[in-house]
Amino acid sequence: MTHLPQYHVRAHNTATESENKIHDDAVATQYGFRGGLVPGVIVYGYMTAPVVERYSLDWLQRGSMQVKFHQPFYEGDDVIVRAEVDADSSPVKIALTAARADETICATGLATVEDSSHWLGQPSPATQAEPDLPSLDARPLASLDSFEPGSRIGSVRETLDVKRCETELLDRIEEKLDIYRGADGVAHPAFLLGLCNQSLVRNYRLGPWIHTASEIKNWDVAHDKEEIAVSGLIRDAFERKGHEFVILDIQLTAGGRLIQQVRHSAIFRPRRV
Repeated sequence: MTHLPQYHVRAHNTATESENKIHDDAVATQYGFRGGLVPGVIVYGYMTAPVVERYSLDWLQRGSMQVKFHQPFYEGDDVIVRAEVDADSSPVKIALTAARADETICATGLATVEDSSHWLGQPSPATQAEPDLPSLDARPLASLDSFEPGSRIGSVRETLDVKRCETELLDRIEEKLDIYRGADGVAHPAFLLGLCNQSLVRNYRLGPWIHTASEIKNWDVAHDKEEIAVSGLIRDAFERKGHEFVILDIQLTAGGRLIQQVRHSAIFRPRRV
């Protein structure tokens, strides 16, 4: 086993103004937290930093990560990302943790490099029929009944603007890698996983909700000015220990190319404390 250099960053809650009020200090305390949660997609972005610094496109185009969020980070927390590489495995595997300064492990991940397997299943054909994306006012209320397993959801489309991402995302999370910047910059992993969140919130009306885990398989990168299409279906919905969960199977394409497959998990209705 070898270790990649530790990655240190100060956590920043980028979603204080979002529709999801679990990122709001006052609302989050009603669910037992001490403040608004730093978004899971941002924590995931922090965890990719040492991997991309070492493996670059070998991971961004042909890698994967299974990430789980166990405890929240809060605004201003020190984030310490550690990565242990098993170079003898095939594909190469990387065990990751993201911890606070007091060594509380808040997130764990398992990444692979140059992984060509279809462990998230075969992608859906491009001709697959999709329902229309509802207007914001017409979104159905998220519930176990409205999340029908196997049903497809409306596709979200967004054009990648690298320059805007630099100021609205990269600078805010203190991302230093040049691969995401300038005319040749590619989409940041946190940006892409954030589109999976949009796939949920643009199709359903939710209260405060919590991103709990994602399984991501990378197939290519998205470039500046490319339109990214985010399509998917409801894989499962269930109740556990007073929380109500939903799991989505999502795929992202750009210019007809498959960019990512994602299995995206969330507590869409947390129990109150």
